[in-house]
Amino acid sequence: MRKIIEGPADWRGADLLASPDWIHEFTSDEIAEIENALRAAKARGATLDTLTKEDFPLPTVSKRIAVARDFLEDGRGIYQFRGIKIDGYSKDDLRLLYWGFGRHVGTAVSQSKDGDILGDVRNVGVDIHSPQGRGYKSNQRLNFHTDSADVVGLFVLCVAMRGGLSKVASSVAAHNEILRRRPDLLEVLYQPVYWSWNQQEPPGEKPYYPQPIFSMQDGKFSCRYIRGQIVNAQRFPEVPRFTPAQIEAMDLLDAVTSDEHFHITYEFKPGDIQLLNNHVCFHARTAFEDYPERERRRHLLRMWLAVPNSRPLSQEMGTIYQDQRGGVVRGGFPSRTGRHIYESTGEMVD
Repeated sequence: MRKIIEGPADWRGADLLASPDWIHEFTSDEIAEIENALRAAKARGATLDTLTKEDFPLPTVSKRIAVARDFLEDGRGIYQFRGIKIDGYSKDDLRLLYWGFGRHVGTAVSQSKDGDILGDVRNVGVDIHSPQGRGYKSNQRLNFHTDSADVVGLFVLCVAMRGGLSKVASSVAAHNEILRRRPDLLEVLYQPVYWSWNQQEPPGEKPYYPQPIFSMQDGKFSCRYIRGQIVNAQRFPEVPRFTPAQIEAMDLLDAVTSDEHFHITYEFKPGDIQLLNNHVCFHARTAFEDYPERERRRHLLRMWLAVPNSRPLSQEMGTIYQDQRGGVVRGGFPSRTGRHIYESTGEMVD
C-alpha cells in the first residue's frame, strides 16, 4: 500500500509564493565576493578546463550554497539565487563565473552524448517532437518534466522578448494527489515503462530501456518523467504498446502538474541562478519569442549536477543514474567523445 509522502517537498503553488524562503537575494558583500573570485580566477589564468573550487574562493557565499543544497534535498527542492551582475562582463567571463559557482554546488555531469557539461539553453530551431529533440535547443513550450541528474542549475544571461516563463511543480505533491484520486493509477507509475534514449544511447546499447516514473528507496522518493522520451520509445516495434492504464496514469500526472494550484509560474531576471532537485520537482517553460538582435536573445547556461548530499535511488533507476548510492557522482548521459566544458549548439536561428 502506497502512503502519503509527508514533508516540505509536498507543496502547492500558493505555499511557495507565501513563503519566499527558497529565494536568496545576494547582498552587496556577497556579490563583491563573487566578483573578486572571478578576478582571482582570471589572474591565476584559470580556464573552464582547469578551474578548481580553490581557484574560485567563496568563503561566505559557499555557506549560503550549503544552505541551498540542504534546502534542495530536505526542503522544498527549489532554490533561487538573485542579484548577480551581468552587465559589463563578457560571455566568457560569465561562463567562468557560473562554472566557479557550480564547483561549490557539486560535480557537473554530461548533458548529452557529446559530453557537454556546461550547456547553452537557447533557440537554435530544434523541434522537440523529433526523435533527437531536446528542449533546451528550442523556443517551443516545454511540458512539466525532469532532467537526468540530481540537480539542474540555470544561470540567466538574457531573457526573451516575450514568454519563456519558468514553471515549477512538486512531484511529491503530484504523487500524493494521485494517491488520493486514483491509487490504482499511482501503482502504474511505479511500474517500469519503456523510454527512448533519444539517440543518446551508449555504443552497442538498444535505443530504449525500461524505467519507472516513480520509485522509492530507503524511505526517499524519486521521480523521473519526460513524457516525450517515453512516447518516442513507441517508435520501436519491439517495445510493448502502451496500456490504457499507462496512458491514463500519465494523463492524470500531466493534469495535476498543469493545474495552477500545483505549480508556480514566474519570470526569470538576468543574473538569476535557479537550482532544482529533479527527484522532487518538475519544471516547464512557456513558449517564447526572441528579440531580433542576436545579442539580446534568450540565453541561459545550464549545468546538471551531482551533489554530495543526494538521496539513495532504487536499482530501477540504474540506467541513467549508474550509481544509485547517495552522495556519489552520477546521472547524465554517457559521453561518446570525451568531456567538453562548453557545447556549441550551432548558429542561433534568425
